[in-house]
Amino acid sequence: MISYLKGMIAAIQKPTSGRVILTLEVNQIGYDLQITPRLLQQLPAIGESVQIFTHQQTRDDQMVLFGFGSLAERDLFRQLTGVSGVGPQIAMALLDGMSLQDVVQAIVTGNTRLLSRTPGIGAKTAERIALELKSKLAEWRVQSGLATTPEAGPAGTVQEEVEMTLIALGYTNSEIIQALRAVGQKTALAKNADAEEWIREAIAWLSQ
Repeated sequence: MISYLKGMIAAIQKPTSGRVILTLEVNQIGYDLQITPRLLQQLPAIGESVQIFTHQQTRDDQMVLFGFGSLAERDLFRQLTGVSGVGPQIAMALLDGMSLQDVVQAIVTGNTRLLSRTPGIGAKTAERIALELKSKLAEWRVQSGLATTPEAGPAGTVQEEVEMTLIALGYTNSEIIQALRAVGQKTALAKNADAEEWIREAIAWLSQ
C-alpha cells in the first residue's frame, strides 16, 4: 500500500467526466492520481514539489490511486467508502463539495440535509453516513481517553461534538485536551457556546 507520494507536479488533466488527474513524478516515475478540484486549487504550479497522501483501490483488474492533501482527509475518505452505498466517487464528491471540517461536523451533528446536497447522496445514504460514522467517532473518543472534561473546557454535549470533530480531523487526545483548556482560559468563550465556535478557536490555537 502506498501511503503518500512526494515529487514534482508533471501534469494536470481534466477528463470530460469532470474528474481531475494529477501526474506526479517521483524518482523518474509518473503516477496518475485522481484528486478533487478543491485540492487542485491548493496545489503549487506545475514543476513544483508537493506531498500527496494516497489511497490505492483495485477493482476489476484496474488500479486507481486517489490523492489527498492531508492524512485526515485520506482517512475520512476510507471511512466514507466503508459505508454501504458510498463508493469512491461519491466520497470524493463529498470532500470536494465541503471542507474537511464541514464534512466532519455535519456527520457529528447528524446534519443529513447538508450531506445530501452532494450529488449521488440521497436522504437514506446521508442518514447511514451520519449514523455509522458518528458511532465510530464516539468510540474513538472514549478509547482516546477524552471522556473527562478538561478544566475550563466546553460543557457536556458541546464537548462531545468538539472532541469527535477534532479526532476526525487528525488531532491527538493530548492536543485536544490542551487546546480546549487553553481556549477556555484565554478567550471569553462561554462553556455552552456553539460547538462550531469552540472548534474554530481550538483549530486556531493548534495551528499556532
